[in-house]
Amino acid sequence: MLSRRRALQAGAATTVLGLAACSSGGGEESGSAGGHESHEFTTTATGPLATMGFNPSDEVGQSRADHAAAQLPDLEIEMDTTNFDAQKFTAQAAAGQVADLIQLDRALVATFAANGLIMPLDQGFEAHGVDPAQQYYAAALEDVTHDGAVYGVPQFFQPSAILVNTRAAEAAGMTPEDFDTSDPAALLAAVEKATTMEGSSPVVLGFDADIPGSAEMWLQVFGGGSIGEDGAPALDRPENVEAVTWMKQLMDLQGGYAEVTSLKNSMDVFGEQNQYVSDQVVAQSWAQWYLNVLTDFADAVDLQAVPIRDIEGNPIAFAGGSAFAVPAAGANPDGALAWALAATSTDAWLKAGEARQATVAEGGGINTGVFTASPEADEQVREQFVSESGDPDFDQAISAYYEILAEPRSTGSSPVGEQIKQALLDAVTAALNGEKEPAQAMADAQAAAQRDFESNAE
Repeated sequence: MLSRRRALQAGAATTVLGLAACSSGGGEESGSAGGHESHEFTTTATGPLATMGFNPSDEVGQSRADHAAAQLPDLEIEMDTTNFDAQKFTAQAAAGQVADLIQLDRALVATFAANGLIMPLDQGFEAHGVDPAQQYYAAALEDVTHDGAVYGVPQFFQPSAILVNTRAAEAAGMTPEDFDTSDPAALLAAVEKATTMEGSSPVVLGFDADIPGSAEMWLQVFGGGSIGEDGAPALDRPENVEAVTWMKQLMDLQGGYAEVTSLKNSMDVFGEQNQYVSDQVVAQSWAQWYLNVLTDFADAVDLQAVPIRDIEGNPIAFAGGSAFAVPAAGANPDGALAWALAATSTDAWLKAGEARQATVAEGGGINTGVFTASPEADEQVREQFVSESGDPDFDQAISAYYEILAEPRSTGSSPVGEQIKQALLDAVTAALNGEKEPAQAMADAQAAAQRDFESNAE
């Protein structure tokens, strides 16, 4: 099974590294973007609008696209619904033939902003009467901010929690409360008790923490993080080394990284014999969207959600996600921003909530909510469309995910954010495999990411 926080695709990584080497620092005015004068946004939204990376393939996406189209009837919208391709976009930008609006991972926003490929949007937000600090979770907004300016319109914010298989936990003589991340040593002891081994191989995982995919979240649990306040890499912090050391201990207790990965790869994650139905796990960390998968098997699973807490005991809602951005070389920036704001407005999310409720009602399922980058939208969607389902397990889990939204956190913003992300992934993998000691792995990762950061600043 691939990581639920998909690793960086090789092509995108190559493109980002190339961008770092050709940073737009060669004497351009601070108010320009890649040689283009800063755009003065208006609320006018007319003419052709080409988008890239947004695919309204489900009821949530389609309802929002329909709402935006209804609000902006003078736009002629043409969508490239394939996934965003950083390499393709960079080539198009060099040729001056980009889409007017792109959807991309928030981790890429600062990189493209630093290289003048996307526009700052603060003046555009003001023109539309939108206060980003009020509209979006602070963590999501931080992801799309570079040098004090906002460069993206955040979409989703789906936090992670621990989903405990209470049936398997009870069989191991445990309760959900035993999976307390604020006490890492006690959690290791609980995992050892919960894990079932056959020889050197696990057959039931005590706790799958989605490592290395969610490594950044575990750094923050230990009080660390990969990016400093100035956007520089901070991979070799003592807290991070402690976190990676714990990650390796967690894996080793369950047979080691290779054995754990082998078992995970065999799991029917989206099927009727998934790991909760078949009791292959006692607990796993999952982003909120996985609840939607499990609702199809509600009668066959027993679960409870437990917040992920830092070592101070504070619950944390960690999430990445996507954003809309306006390319500097786009032909219709006014239409692009107007559409992005319409598609992420509270009214649009309420349309999405209504559409999700209709889908759920038709299939007789459970509405787990629509988790967005907007606190107001989340509150209104929950109030209007998320009600008691009659299944106490899912009702508890849904409430738990909503409650942790009060403590949003994210990776942070850096012009070399993807390089830092890749360096962290490589370092954690090397430590888990025993190729390097955690301290050495993180030191090497820091050195590599720091070189990228310094090159970008030249």
